[in-house]
Amino acid sequence: MEQILTCCFTGHRPQKFSFGFNEHDDRCKNLKKILRERIEYLITQQNVTYFITGMALGVDLFAAEIVLQLKQNYPHIQLECAIPCESQSKRWSKSLQNRYEMILSQCDTQTVLQKYYTSNCMLKRNQYMVDHADIILAIWNGTPGGTEKTIQYAKQQNKRVWLTLFYD
Repeated sequence: MEQILTCCFTGHRPQKFSFGFNEHDDRCKNLKKILRERIEYLITQQNVTYFITGMALGVDLFAAEIVLQLKQNYPHIQLECAIPCESQSKRWSKSLQNRYEMILSQCDTQTVLQKYYTSNCMLKRNQYMVDHADIILAIWNGTPGGTEKTIQYAKQQNKRVWLTLFYD
């Protein structure tokens, strides 16, 4: 029996990329293409079948949507949405909230880590994902922040970090 391998994602929110929220920008399209290639490689070459996303704007949502698309070709893969608090998307635009809800409706597992927002709930979510993953797929532009801290934590936990430096 093959071991089930798990991958979680970490990466920046749109504000950290020069394309911002413009997903029609060629740089954003390129980022999504790279992310899709990495995820498909993990499925086909590394036997990863379980993915965890933190459902933040940017890389997390992109990765979740890609995994859900890839389920058409690889129906055995699963997606877990690790939600830091129930109100995560409360202040987002209506269109982003709808997108968030669509992903939640299609994922295999929802894990809500706490009911209310606290200053460290995102950190707890990131640690949960790393603790439950074999591989961390990181999209990072080298700037300080949550992505950098998640990569550091993963390395401290002796996890395999697949780092893609993405400078747009």
